Amino acid sequence: METLLTPTEEERYVELQKLALDMARQGETEQLSAMIDAGLPANLADAKGQSLVMLASYNGNLETTRMLLDKGAEVDRRNDRGQTPLGGVCFKGYLDIVQLFVERGADIHADNGGGMTPIRLAAMFGRQDVVDYLESQGARLSALGKLMGLPAYMGSLFKAKTA
Repeated sequence: METLLTPTEEERYVELQKLALDMARQGETEQLSAMIDAGLPANLADAKGQSLVMLASYNGNLETTRMLLDKGAEVDRRNDRGQTPLGGVCFKGYLDIVQLFVERGADIHADNGGGMTPIRLAAMFGRQDVVDYLESQGARLSALGKLMGLPAYMGSLFKAKTA
């Protein structure tokens, strides 16, 4: 038997989805966990395919990211641009979340568009600790990747010495 929602109920569900997406961005772990326990999909995504786990991780929310993975969120779920959550956190430089994703089986070789693997994204944005960790997990940076990452990495060294 199919249950039909009234227009008011449909509007409320859309509002709840938006609220959940904001909770992922803000790291409101307990409230979001309760919503998922009540039936909200752990792989809920916005109109651009940004999943809850992608939004939580991209905004540096380790505990929210962990909770979402514990509740069944897909570690490698891509957005509409073909980007993975791991690619996003490599770009941002969140080593703790990179480690969590790798522990949970994220594809460290995933092409995030144009041949940009997570390690290449980390190198391009001068995230040397992330590059080192991914290399320890078997990811390799090609000569081209090293060359592409060199300007950002050197820039980050220069900034650190002059700050």
